[in-house]
Amino acid sequence: MTIHVVDIEQVTHSCPAWPGEPHPFDTRRTVIHVIPGGPCRTPVTIRCGQVTATIPCYRHEPVDRQCGACRLIVTQHTITTRPEVAA
Repeated sequence: MTIHVVDIEQVTHSCPAWPGEPHPFDTRRTVIHVIPGGPCRTPVTIRCGQVTATIPCYRHEPVDRQCGACRLIVTQHTITTRPEVAA
């Protein structure tokens, strides 16, 4: 399992189109750490005519059939919400 740890920053504002609650209009994600899952445990062999190639399963299989090393998990470290600053 490859784990990506991210920080999220949201800037909110109120506008006539969405009266009432402030809503986010700018969301930024910053990757702060990556924990690699290691090499693929179930590589896939593909063929095209006379040519064969072995590739990691994440490049060929849907998520539910990928090995544990190829799966990707995104974890939120912090979520910061701040109001828009008028210029």
